[in-house]
Parts: sequence; structure tokens; C-alpha cells
Amino acid sequence: MDNMKDNMTNNNSNKSSHHKPAKAGGFSSLKSTLKHIIKSQQPQTNLKNLLIANTKDGFDCPGCAWGDKQEGFLHFCENGAKAIAWESTSKKVDAKFFAEHTVSQLLKQSDYWLEYQGRLTQPVRYNQKTDKYEAVSWDDAFSLIAEHLNGLSSPDQAEFYTSGRASNEASFLYQLFGRLYGTNNFPDCSNMCHEASGVALTESIGIGKGTVVLDDFDHADAIFVFGQNPGSNHPRMLSSLQAAKRQGAKIVSINPLDETGLKRFKNPQEVEGVIGSGTALRDLYLPIKINGDVPFLKGLCKALIERDDAGQDVLDKSFIAKYCHGYDEFQQNITGTSWAEIEQGSGLSQKQINQAADIACASKKTICCWAMGMTQHKNAVANIQLMTNFLMLQGNLGKPGAGVCPVRGHSNVQGDRTMGIWEKPSATFLNALQQTYDFIVPREHGFDTLESIQAMAQGKVKVLFALGGNFYRATPDHTATKQALANCDLTVQVSTKLNQSHLYTGKNGLILPALGRTEIDQQATGIQTVTVENSMGVVQTSHGKIPPASNLLKSEVAIVSDLATLTLPKSEINWQQMRDDYRLIRDGIAKVIPGFENFNQRIEELGEFELPNAVRDDRKFVTSTGKANFVVHDIESIHVPKGCLLMMTIRSHDQFNTTVYTDNDRYRGIHGSRRVVFVNADDLNDLALRNGQLVDIHSHWPNEQIKIRMIEDFILVEYDIPCGCAAAYYPETNDLIPLSSVADKSNTPAYKSVVISLHKADKDD
Repeated sequence: MDNMKDNMTNNNSNKSSHHKPAKAGGFSSLKSTLKHIIKSQQPQTNLKNLLIANTKDGFDCPGCAWGDKQEGFLHFCENGAKAIAWESTSKKVDAKFFAEHTVSQLLKQSDYWLEYQGRLTQPVRYNQKTDKYEAVSWDDAFSLIAEHLNGLSSPDQAEFYTSGRASNEASFLYQLFGRLYGTNNFPDCSNMCHEASGVALTESIGIGKGTVVLDDFDHADAIFVFGQNPGSNHPRMLSSLQAAKRQGAKIVSINPLDETGLKRFKNPQEVEGVIGSGTALRDLYLPIKINGDVPFLKGLCKALIERDDAGQDVLDKSFIAKYCHGYDEFQQNITGTSWAEIEQGSGLSQKQINQAADIACASKKTICCWAMGMTQHKNAVANIQLMTNFLMLQGNLGKPGAGVCPVRGHSNVQGDRTMGIWEKPSATFLNALQQTYDFIVPREHGFDTLESIQAMAQGKVKVLFALGGNFYRATPDHTATKQALANCDLTVQVSTKLNQSHLYTGKNGLILPALGRTEIDQQATGIQTVTVENSMGVVQTSHGKIPPASNLLKSEVAIVSDLATLTLPKSEINWQQMRDDYRLIRDGIAKVIPGFENFNQRIEELGEFELPNAVRDDRKFVTSTGKANFVVHDIESIHVPKGCLLMMTIRSHDQFNTTVYTDNDRYRGIHGSRRVVFVNADDLNDLALRNGQLVDIHSHWPNEQIKIRMIEDFILVEYDIPCGCAAAYYPETNDLIPLSSVADKSNTPAYKSVVISLHKADKDD
């Protein structure tokens, strides 16, 4: 800790030494990419991998869900290269590794250290007596799972969690198995990130997905980017923004942090991107207060309505009259909201908001993009519905170059939901599943991710089966999650690499190693193809190209099929045939899910296809009113007591979800630690604290049983963030957040709205 503190203090002792690059991409991106390829210990393999990533005949990048264009030579970004090299490493974690390390010893290691040990290569079972994982055969592992599942008093005592890395084929088969088993308990990573987007958009416009495709960025006049850091979380988006900018689009960034990736982009796949100055991206940056989005959006809508009332012809009145419902009530609410309330709540001046309105008014085609900076607040649904209201005012739905664009994180998180991975499936989906596979489907809604933790703690859930992901580390309140997992009779993790979720088991624990996205999937009928769905609703093929890290690895489809065969021996579904030939799974998908007709034929001929989107294609809104709904929301401020700050969690540049590639954050000038908290210089002065000081962080929850939570030994970093605000890395700060701090309606954890106080650490000298 002292070495870490000294290193960080030396790097951050003053503003000049705290170096943040002014541009994203460029030579530094190429250098970082090469470093991670070499670090994988099989650079030749990964250089070949990069050449075929995100191509028709290659594999889909296991990183983010941004869309792909097939033009050009290379189709990867720096963080995609990290994800590929991280997965395709020569380092291996096998029974020998576990024989040398107890779980208690592994618990002392960092997230980075655990995953850096390499690929999991054989199934293992936790032995509580020795505190070690020990080798187990696949047959014995499946028998243990089937024994526990078939021994439950109710199917609802099992939870089937899913990560966004699972393919469409694996996800569809997984939910088919779970529902035939008898439950709708399908919590997934969407519950913790974009659930609020789905809830908000479904109520407002009748579809829980975005309404734009990649080509729309080439036709947009204005792009508003809310609560998003594309330079680190989905860098391929920067190429789309660069292309839009070159076509004349104006870009507005609304974020408490002025992220490097939206300032200037040096495309490392262009000569001028390496040696030139790059492309200036944003035209306007608005340093909004944390959770100031509702007042800002009301202010933006107010500016448009006031200008139209003054005769400037800003609103699309014909669109509102023909396609929208609830405008009059919304207009009255906006008119009745004062500028003083808007300025106080957003931290922005009326002048700043009018600058954004100027860009909106000059635009005939506007796109709104957002990520978890909008979805992880108590009022997350309100954020997204007011953003949608803003677009509706000018008719920016259902036309080229305009629409809503929730930018998903993991590569197939959207496809998982399309395939039926949801605890609240629609009656239409269940009816089609029942008719196709001839069984009585469960109808009662299941538990989402946070509800499943509470159910485990209460003894209502006895088995957790996780198809990918890092369940423990990704959730809030690690203490509560750890206790809930320990209360289970069995926890099963299907994984490619070691992570902290493997160290917090039930009374029995299994790790089942799976093929990675880059690896050849050889089954009885030959090499198999899988598919994924990106953020734009495009279904794409993925073909692994390198030999598996071990001959003991199974595909996710094979794991589900083999388990289903043993658990449901009386089932008339031939699971083994589907394991041997994934085309049979796709035939089932085509029968159950609209938009997948002739699934196999289309991907064999085209490699990809767009799913239908009623809003985008026909300006059809499948809502309770049959129209796009203006939804009214009031400003609800968070009380931050004197001496406290409002903190949001963020990801570093060398991180993807819970995967940490290094302890650095190049774009924010951080090197050597993740235990830092970013604070405005004026706040440090007011709190009598100093840059580089070691502090403990307390979070405050007056309405909770545990009113104060604490995490220790974080280093203060003076940073350009609005006064009264702070930021720190996820998941290191997750223990500050109780399971009950969630978004209204969607139950998404409110990772971005945490009231904290900072206290000098005892270790600080």
C-alpha cells in the first residue's frame, strides 16, 4: 500500500504532473495494442486473429457490441485487441495450478492477477476441507448439477444467470432448458446495465432497443452523447463519430467528465491518425453535475418549446399530431418548470443549455446515444424517457439519420435478451416456445439479478448456474452477495478465465471451462458457426479460427446440451442432435422469434442481416396508446449533506466490465493503482484535504439498516469534475452501494448516485 501511495502521489502531486492526453487513438493506441498482443505470449496467433476480427468469415470480437462495417482492411480497436489477446493466451490454469493455490490465498490477489494467470482448461470442483479446487470429470460434474437440480422442491429454487458473451445459439438453448426445467429465473447482466433503457423505451416507443443502424451516423446532422465514454468502452464508435463529423454533423457531449475520446480522435488505422493531429469530435461539452440529466433535458426541451412559441418553427407539429400521445401534458409540465430549478439541478447555466438547443434547432436529423451514465441512477428511466421526448419534439424517430441509440456493453448482451434470456418474458414469446417445443411453459415472472441475491440470502434459491460473467464482482454490496452465495447448496460458473466469482462458492462449487469466441468449435457434424446481435439489431456470424486452449474445453452449447440430457431424461427434445449441429438450434429460433425466418439460409448467404424494427422501419409504435408517448417526469434532487459529495462509479481505459487489463488509466493520467477517487480542487480545499492524500470513503444511506458503509485506502486525485461530485472505479467501490439502491421500475443498481464523505485514512502520514 505504501508503494502504491508513493507511486500515485508522485504522479499526481500537482496538475502539471497529472498528464492526460488531449487525443484518443493514434500511436499510443497502436503501442498499447502491440503490448497486449506480446503479453498474450502467442503474438503470431493474435496478429492473425486481429486480421479476421469482426469480418464475415472471422469471429465477432468478444468485447463491445458496437456495429461493424465491412469496408476497409481492419475491423478492431485497441480495447478489442486487448479482449482478443486476453482470451487467446498461451497461459493456462489447470488442476496443477489449483493444487498449488488455496482459495484463501487466491482471495488475496487482485482482479488483474487472477485473470492474468491464463485460460481455464479443465473442470474443477471446490473441496471445502482442503480449501482447494480439484479436478473433476465432465460426467461427474454434470451428475452433481443434475442431482442438485432434480433434488430441489421447486424449479424456482434454481437461478440461471447469463453474461453477454454467450452466443445466440447457446442463449436460446439455455433458456429452453431452464423453462423446460420449470422456471423463468433468468437474471442476466442486462439487469445491471441497460435494463432501464429497455423499460423506458418500451413504455415510450414500444420497443426496448435502439432505432438506428450504423449508416444513420453518416446522415445525422447532430449527435448528442449522454453519460458515455466511447474512447474506453467502445472505441470503434469513435470511427463512426469521426465519419459523421467529416460529413458535417455536430457532436454534443454531456458528461461530468470531459472524456478524452470525445475531444479529438486520431484513427490508428489511418496514416494521418498516427502522425497527424486527428479529428476534432465534439462541438460542445456540457459539464453536467452527476444525476443532473433530468433537469438538463427538461431545460433542453423548454428551450425548444419556447423558441417555437416565439415563432421559430422548431417543433415537428405534424409528427407530434400524427404519431405522439401526451404532448399537451408534457408541454404544460415543461412550461411550469423554472429555469432556476433547471440550472440548480443540472449544474449548467441557461446559456449553456441554449447552446445545445442551438445545435438541436439547426439539425433536421438528430441521434441520441447513451450508456450507463444514464441508466444507473434512481431516475434512470426518467433520463431515457426525457431524452426520447426531446427527439420526439422534432420528429427524430423513424427517419434516416435520427433516433435513439443505447450503446450496449458486452458483445451479445442484446442478443441474449432477444433469445429469451429474461425473467419477465412476454406472453407472445412463451406461447411460441410452447407451441414449437410442445411443453407447458412456466408463466410466473422470475427473479432478476438483485432479486436473486436476496432470494439466495433468504434460502429461496439453492442453486446458481452462471453461463459466463463475474456474478460476485459485478454486483453491488459484495458483502451481501458473498453471504448469499455461501447460502447456496451449489454454485456453478461456466468461464474462460479465473475471476473472483470462483472464490465465493456455495456449499459445493464447480468451474466449467468453455471455449472462447476465437476458438474452433468442432462438433460431430463439423465446425460450428454461432451468431450474435450488435447494438444496431444486426445479427452476425462468428467463426472461431484457432485451436482450443485444451481438449477438455466444451462449447457453451455442448455444456447446456449435456446438462439438459442428464437433468431432463424424459424430455422429448433431442439435445444431443442440437449439440452436434447448431443449425437445428437456429431452426428452432426461426420458429419462435419473429425476424429470424430462414435463419440458416440468410447467414449462409449474407453472413448478417438486420432484425425488423417497427419504429425505424414503419414509424409504428407498439405501446398502450398505439403512439409514441410523451412521459412527464419531475425533477427529484438527491440530498447531499454539507461535507459530502455525490459519487459515480466509472471504468478505466484498461478495463472491460469487470476485466482489468492493467492498473493504469491512460486517458485520465492514472498509473499504478485503481484505488483512487477523483475530486474537484475546490472541494478538496473546502474539505481540508489534499491531492495525493490517502482517505477512507464512507457512503451514507439514512433510510437503510446499514446507514454508513466504508471502504479504505483510496488516493485523492485532483481532477476537472464539477464541484460537489466525485468519481471512482467500479467494481472496487461496489461495496459502498446497498442492493436496495436501484432505479425506479427497472431495478438497475444506482452505481452512479452515491452520497459519500471522505476521511483521512489512519495509514496516511
